[in-house]
Parts: sequence; C-alpha cells; structure tokens
Amino acid sequence: MSMDDLLSALALPPQARVDQRVPKKHLIDNAAVTATDKKAITEGIEELIWVAALKPATVGVPAYEDAERQYLEIAVLSLSLREGAKAGRLRELVHRAIPYPVVLIATDAGGLVLSLCELRHAQSEAGKMVLDGELLAADPTPVLDKLSLAKQPATDLAILYRSWCNLLKPWVRRTELLAEIEKLRREAAKETQLARRVELNLKIKTLEGIE
Repeated sequence: MSMDDLLSALALPPQARVDQRVPKKHLIDNAAVTATDKKAITEGIEELIWVAALKPATVGVPAYEDAERQYLEIAVLSLSLREGAKAGRLRELVHRAIPYPVVLIATDAGGLVLSLCELRHAQSEAGKMVLDGELLAADPTPVLDKLSLAKQPATDLAILYRSWCNLLKPWVRRTELLAEIEKLRREAAKETQLARRVELNLKIKTLEGIE
C-alpha cells in the first residue's frame, strides 16, 4: 500500500488540504532533546509534509477543549524516511513537535505505518502540549476501509480523533511483532556462527507463532 492509497482511504475534503513542507529545523527546535535526536532528524528524514488541517472550518466538526485537552485542529502529516532511519523515534519526535493531535503517515523501506497519539496540556509549562498515553503505530491495511473521514463520528474533533485511535489499537501489537521478526531475519542472514543463527531462527518461529 502506498501513501496515496491511505490518503485516498481517509477521503479528506479538498478544503482541508495544506500540502506544505515542514522544515527539519522545526522538529529540531521543538522536539529534539539530545544531539542524537538532532542527528536522527538530519540524517533520517527525507521529507515531512503537512498534508491537511482538519478543523471546524474545513471539515465541519466542532472543536473540543477542557481543562486537560485542546482539540482545535487535527494535523495530517506524511513522513518519508531514509534507509536506516530510526523510524520509531522519528515518528515520536514529529508527534511531539506539532501542537495538535497528529495523524502521521510514515513510509520507509519497510513499508507504511500510521501513527496517532493524544495530547494534553503540560502541567509544568503553560500553553505547551505534551503526549498523553501510548503512541499508537501500526500497518493500517486491515482497517483501510474504515478510515474514511465520513465514517468517523462528527460530535467533536476529540471524539473523531479517538475513533481513529480505536481502529488502530488492535493492530499495534501485530505491527510490532512483524517488525521484530523482520529485524531478526536480517540478523540471521548476516550471522556467520551456526549456533547463533539457529537461535535467531528459533526466535523467529516463536514470534511467527504469536503473530
């Protein structure tokens, strides 16, 4: 599945499209906490695009705000990663850098991953939003036909975003298992010691049984 396939499945209205490039400097200034993060951003990201802004004026869904959360807009972004990029950490940094709940479509050599994570007001810094709960990341293929914006509840943007989160949650563990299996296969292919290669192949079979 391609990024275009997923965007088609989301069926976002034309008036919501932004299609603007996000400079790496924005991530470095707003999310990178270590020199390692800065290097990962600089070397691992090919391109980050702000695809769409889902807000009351563009999708007809009311905003939501309470003492803990603020859903004035949902940002849809696409992230293209280079080979060898620290995909998991870079997805997290994108979610941290954007002040709205993000629907992130990330692609690398291993395929496509959709990730979401709720936000809440920071307790220690007024006006700042922080990640709240688990960052959900999974292959969206099993729920592709359920992702359309029109199929989500339109009560408010918070409920809309949580609807996408709930669709993705059951598939997060499966995606993690598949990624671990692929990692072990690469290790096994490079391993020269027979005993270690057998050990890796046994781990692969065990994980395949769980999957």
